[in-house]
Amino acid sequence: MSELARASRRRLLRYLLASPLLAGAPALKSFAQDAGKELDDIEQALNVFDFEAIAKKKLPPAHWGYLATGVDDDATIAANREGFANYDLRVRRMVDVSAIDTSITLFGTKWATPIALCPVSSLQAFHNDGEIAVAKAAATRKHLQMCSTLSSYSIEHVQEARGGGVWFQLYATDQWDVTTALLRRANAAGCPVAAVTVDLNGGSNRETLTRLRHADTRDCSVCHKSEPTGSSRLRDKANFKGIDMSRVRSVVSQTLTWDSIKRMRDTWPNKLVIKGIVTREDAELAVRHGVDGLVVSNHGGRAEESGRATIESLSEVVAGVDKKIPVIVDSGFRRGTDIFKALALGATAIGIGRPYVWGLAAHGQQGVDAVLRILTRELTIVMRQAGTRSIAEITSTAITSSSR
Repeated sequence: MSELARASRRRLLRYLLASPLLAGAPALKSFAQDAGKELDDIEQALNVFDFEAIAKKKLPPAHWGYLATGVDDDATIAANREGFANYDLRVRRMVDVSAIDTSITLFGTKWATPIALCPVSSLQAFHNDGEIAVAKAAATRKHLQMCSTLSSYSIEHVQEARGGGVWFQLYATDQWDVTTALLRRANAAGCPVAAVTVDLNGGSNRETLTRLRHADTRDCSVCHKSEPTGSSRLRDKANFKGIDMSRVRSVVSQTLTWDSIKRMRDTWPNKLVIKGIVTREDAELAVRHGVDGLVVSNHGGRAEESGRATIESLSEVVAGVDKKIPVIVDSGFRRGTDIFKALALGATAIGIGRPYVWGLAAHGQQGVDAVLRILTRELTIVMRQAGTRSIAEITSTAITSSSR
């Protein structure tokens, strides 16, 4: 297809998507949306879902399966999206919204928006620049970035690319000396916050990933080691270099307790956040044990098949902390309205995972940058619609339970 033909096609698609005819013609709307999924020009992307379609097209089946999978029937992934429909906006009029401030301050650091980049493992599976591309986009847009224990690039390299300020997500392995070694490494790299993931200790049955692995006909032996033990598989990860992994069999620990958090304090002198809290009871315990912050998360629907959206868990966690510590929430965020609703329910910030990886897989650093730009634009629009000129003005009065 020539460039002229592509340009003409894009104009037609924009016309169709904007046409009032679509409101009464579901089939035509479906056609326009499906055709729009083929767009691969960053500037023509209407929303973050456009990058999902490109990423799926570009990635090998197994890599796409790793990104897309939930657990069991993937019901919790669906719940994370459907949960936002349980809240409607209460928009206000006659407010001067010519100037909108989307910035927040978290642990003494000012960020351009409340949108944080959540840790995702092995980002080189989606683009060769992996976490480095993400870090550069985060730096350009002044967004918070969290780096996974299982990152393709080391935390030192990610910090350098980001210019500092990266949070370190911790998988407390089944060996305590490895856990403390990881914390010491992150501290030496200058990470201001460690986010301990606690939602995978029960394991997870990721059927979608398994099916797509079986559908992948590539010879993956060059990239993936075939040794059966966990230590051999993990030893090649950048953040484990120089750490004795001989006794490690699992990246997650099934023995974590609140006492473990106390023990981490002996090694970790900075802010300590727990990622994966979804109930009021655990939120209250976290405050009691001196945790500095929480991330409400079900691991993007890939931890347990609870069937419960994090947006539905958010209110009780916020009540549990009683404004004593900040609360971040992730899983299922795809729109500016999603972000706004979480902020209205009391979240300090929200995290995205899959959307920025779609951008990464589609266009590298530019794709991540575009995803952040689109979500920030959407958040700004809804803030204007609601008459809220700053994040602090977004309160519970801005939303109501849906009557649908």
